[in-house]
Amino acid sequence: MSEDRLDRVVGELMASYDADLRLGEVPGLPPQEAIVVVVEQVRRLLFPGYYADDQLPAASRRYRVGTWLCQLYTDLARVVSRALAHATLEPGMEAARLRARAVAGDFIDALPETRALLRLDAQAALDGDPAARNIEEVVLTYPGFEAITVHRIAHWLVQAGVPYVPRAMSEWAHARTGIDIHPGARIGRRFFIDHGTGVVIGETSDIGDDVKIYQGVTLGALSVHRSLAGNKRHPTIEDGVVIYAGATVLGGETVIGRSAVIGGNVWIVGSVPPGTTVTESPPALDFREPRLPEP
Repeated sequence: MSEDRLDRVVGELMASYDADLRLGEVPGLPPQEAIVVVVEQVRRLLFPGYYADDQLPAASRRYRVGTWLCQLYTDLARVVSRALAHATLEPGMEAARLRARAVAGDFIDALPETRALLRLDAQAALDGDPAARNIEEVVLTYPGFEAITVHRIAHWLVQAGVPYVPRAMSEWAHARTGIDIHPGARIGRRFFIDHGTGVVIGETSDIGDDVKIYQGVTLGALSVHRSLAGNKRHPTIEDGVVIYAGATVLGGETVIGRSAVIGGNVWIVGSVPPGTTVTESPPALDFREPRLPEP
């Protein structure tokens, strides 16, 4: 490659960097690798018997967990401070650092509550799936449990006003599990996604307690126009609802009432009363006689 050609491409790229990222003026976004490290640290603290190689003998348990918490605090504060500084275009980062430390401390304070919520989710999976042998199998192997674990971490950060980081967490979980839960979605206790592949839960979805959904379910919006940003676009799912595989439920005004059952492959754009079962009429099947070869 000639020097002139190289200089031209470098110049064009630098100009585009400056326009998009204000390179050199504000910190860049935290790399996804650093965000993934934080997620894995949190999972290790929440379920050390599953996501940590380290043994936790009683004599050193307090020391080990304390060390993990200190490392998480440092790494989370660093990731959050870069995200905040980038979002607010703050060159000095001092205000972002102070706020990030406060967020990281509050997050650590909330870890016992997060663990309690996730233990309820794991129990719901065990209670709702005859194929599950025990809690250990759910926590270690179920993609639905992994997705809800990451969601509860990311949703807490959304509530704390952290930009960028929660969405990066949810997209990492999406790539690993095939389950796409926007970090803004509100999800109640004892939530269970069975199988999980192809599930989509939109940003303003509001899901109650004891809800169970199967693979291929979409909780989506009727319209994706940019002007609707910030509005309630996704459905409300009340307590005790079951939504079977392939069902699509759309719209911010759509409410699926308490203990309703939504059958497989149903398309719903309006509210369903509590206790109602909605199913699709079976299609007429066309059986054709086999064509046999000529004798």
